[in-house]
Amino acid sequence: MDEEYDVIVLGTGLTECILSGLLSVEGKKVLHMDRNDYYGGDSASLNLTQLYRKFRPDQAPPTELGRDRDYAIDLVPKFIIASGELTKILVHTEVTRYLEFKQIAGSFVYRDGKISKVPSTEMEAVKSPLMGLFEKRRAKKFFEFLQNWKDEDPATHQGINLDRDSMKTVYEKFGLEPGTQDFIGHAMALYLDDDYITKPARPTYDRIILYTSSMARYGKSPYIYPLYGLGELPQSFARLSAIYGGTYMLDKPIDEIVTDSEGNFVGVRSGEETVKAKQVIGDPSYFGAGKELEGGKMRTVEEGKVVRAICILKHPIPGTEDSDSCQIIIPQNQVNRRNDIYIAMVSSTHNVCAKDIYVAIVSTIVETDKPELEIAPGLNLLGPIYDKFVSISPIYTPTSSGKEDNIFITRSYDATSHFETVVEDVQEVFKRVTNNDLVLKKREVEVQS
Repeated sequence: MDEEYDVIVLGTGLTECILSGLLSVEGKKVLHMDRNDYYGGDSASLNLTQLYRKFRPDQAPPTELGRDRDYAIDLVPKFIIASGELTKILVHTEVTRYLEFKQIAGSFVYRDGKISKVPSTEMEAVKSPLMGLFEKRRAKKFFEFLQNWKDEDPATHQGINLDRDSMKTVYEKFGLEPGTQDFIGHAMALYLDDDYITKPARPTYDRIILYTSSMARYGKSPYIYPLYGLGELPQSFARLSAIYGGTYMLDKPIDEIVTDSEGNFVGVRSGEETVKAKQVIGDPSYFGAGKELEGGKMRTVEEGKVVRAICILKHPIPGTEDSDSCQIIIPQNQVNRRNDIYIAMVSSTHNVCAKDIYVAIVSTIVETDKPELEIAPGLNLLGPIYDKFVSISPIYTPTSSGKEDNIFITRSYDATSHFETVVEDVQEVFKRVTNNDLVLKKREVEVQS
């Protein structure tokens, strides 16, 4: 470990692995280390033994759940938006050659005590119980307005300025009911709360167009998912890094981030060995995770917590048309909360569990001192739960850009149901590390039907 690297990356979470892959492709000499003996960090997929070891160290997995190797259970529930930024990175880097994708069968929304499918075709929209007849007409006009919008053609603007007018103004112009606004803002624009309503409409417009174009891409739902679980994603980017000369070390304790007298990064110590590099990138757990380090420096701060319950079921979720996979969004207004509750379900068709087993993860941002009670509305929709593993994870963000001391810290995985914010973090860190924007090419992804 006595040679010098351009960049040391700590932790093999998805954010870190995308960055090490991209930096290796750029010609940087990268060393990637992880204290765990598996890839993925907080975004890993675990087999049954690893899952029970993590949540119940003194209990072996029940034999009736089948073979260990049939399982790859995600710690963080997220789906890939078909036309989103992660898809662009996967295609640009050709990491798609290591992965196979399958569609998520449906997206649902909880309203007035019932689960309803988010329409994926014109026919489904006409039949959908989410809106009455007159509201459907108003909503149709709203969506036509969005689809026809052209920045350079004021005739398509209908008197609205997306950069100045709030989303509230746009909703009111089309006379949309609160329930429809809920559905659009939470099930399509995928906002976690209602703060967006008073802000300029442009980001919401962008999000709805992303959703509808993703829906149109493969039908059924706007989401795709890698066979064998989300843990395949970091591993595939690690392969990319290795092809371009990146070095990997798993099961390596990180004992110290070494800095000089000015506080600038020098290297990383593991046991007796210190390896030097110009820059370091890592997840918050390698930099104090919200605690003061020696010298009283706080490198990360906690911005909130996410509660997640991994639930093993022996049946599909009731009311989802027996879907083998789905997302269910419970908008916060429906359950008197500030933040939405999400349910993400996958099954053996995605090669993540044994046959006739379904894995549903219920999650939300913690608002009280009883997090498990907060996800009860989601748990109640699942039917009988065979087993459940609850975690409460702080969301850490770095206190500085890293440019002053060459220590670049990534963000924790948030409560969103997709990877768009992860890619935003990748883009921001990439720019801070290299002083260049990340530029991507456009190609297509193959998806199993």
